[in-house]
Amino acid sequence: MQYTVVFTDSLPSAQADWHAMAWKKAHTLQVTHFPWPDSGHRPKVKARLMYTSDKLGVMFHVEDQYVRAVAQQFQDAVCLDSCVEFFVSPVTDSLNYFNFEVNCGGTMLLHHCPGPEDRAAGKFWAGVSNEDRATIDMAHTLPKIVDPEIMEPTTWTVEYQVPFALFETCFGPISHHVGAQWRANFYKCGDHTSHPHWGSWAPVDTERPNFHVPESFQPIIFE
Repeated sequence: MQYTVVFTDSLPSAQADWHAMAWKKAHTLQVTHFPWPDSGHRPKVKARLMYTSDKLGVMFHVEDQYVRAVAQQFQDAVCLDSCVEFFVSPVTDSLNYFNFEVNCGGTMLLHHCPGPEDRAAGKFWAGVSNEDRATIDMAHTLPKIVDPEIMEPTTWTVEYQVPFALFETCFGPISHHVGAQWRANFYKCGDHTSHPHWGSWAPVDTERPNFHVPESFQPIIFE
């Protein structure tokens, strides 16, 4: 199981347009694994990645229902809302990773997370600063706040573009050229919606919903 990240010479600023011409050649993956007991709501979730010489673009497209977003500030608990998540380890010699968590209103949580070895050594999650968050270009199709919950079927999209310089701020030198291989997983959740659910692209083998399992990450390869 792997995903190929397509290169593009230029990527327009984030627009959250799933049908944008610039994204046509990107490969599409789907979040299809819903292994944990839940409400029975299984949204149709697609994701795409693209990269340029200086940034990584991420796009999620969700055919959803029971949609809610109340988190307003960077680093709020967006996983409680209708949320999509991209966890990625850009280094080959550890399983430390970023957890990009974004609700349907474009509010983000982002930490530099320790892998199993660093956790065993007593290291903890470190929040990315507001200044570094400001370097991420974000777009979303729904309002920032969605409350009361939208009960009808609703389609929403989020797109964000992350400078490779931000990865290097936390992980040191990284490779993001042709042939480079990172590891990642993609998720959908909605813990405090009326219909909680937890899904992933790559299978996660835990008894309870838990996305912080970097051992489950699969290769993403820069084309």
